[in-house]
Amino acid sequence: MSKKSLLVSAMGVLTGFGTAFAAAFKKRGGTDEELHQLLVGNKSDDFISQIADLAMKLAGKACDKFKVVVDYSRSLAEMIQSGKYEWVKPDITDKHFPIQGQGQVELDIELVHYGKFMQSDEIIQDLDNRGLRPATLPELLAFGVKYPEKQREFPIVALGSLWRAWDGFHYVAYLYGSGSGRGLDRGIWAAGWGSGYRFAALRK
Repeated sequence: MSKKSLLVSAMGVLTGFGTAFAAAFKKRGGTDEELHQLLVGNKSDDFISQIADLAMKLAGKACDKFKVVVDYSRSLAEMIQSGKYEWVKPDITDKHFPIQGQGQVELDIELVHYGKFMQSDEIIQDLDNRGLRPATLPELLAFGVKYPEKQREFPIVALGSLWRAWDGFHYVAYLYGSGSGRGLDRGIWAAGWGSGYRFAALRK
């Protein structure tokens, strides 16, 4: 089916969805005025964002959001030290992953999960299509400080900071962990990522 046909089909489905949603909303006690506020009033942007997030989760592209503060006045070594990791790859340094940024910046990090094997280029393209960019290493480290237990649940990758090593491979950093501790490692950009990985990203 062509892209145009898919779009026409989707528009027809959305029209039916709107009618079905309105009926379900009212069945649960919602009023016409409340529905109007959600769809076209001052709550509409937040409502649409939440519906889109739910749709992405149901489509197998889950996103979770977390607030962090990145302090760019600190060196990379200081950022890593603040994370209190049991294991750190020694070549994750300021020289290999230079910091770009100034002052303290508050950000919302989203953890994107695909649930399948993905290549780095595929992830970057998908994030771009969704209005996202990959997190940098300082942003990932700020996440690790504020949410230290998350990396025990699944590894979290920052595709936004890239280092070309002496062996010719490009590396990116990721957080990982287990019951015995937490770590900061690096993976090969071209090797791809398994279904368990999450990818830290931010709105453009």
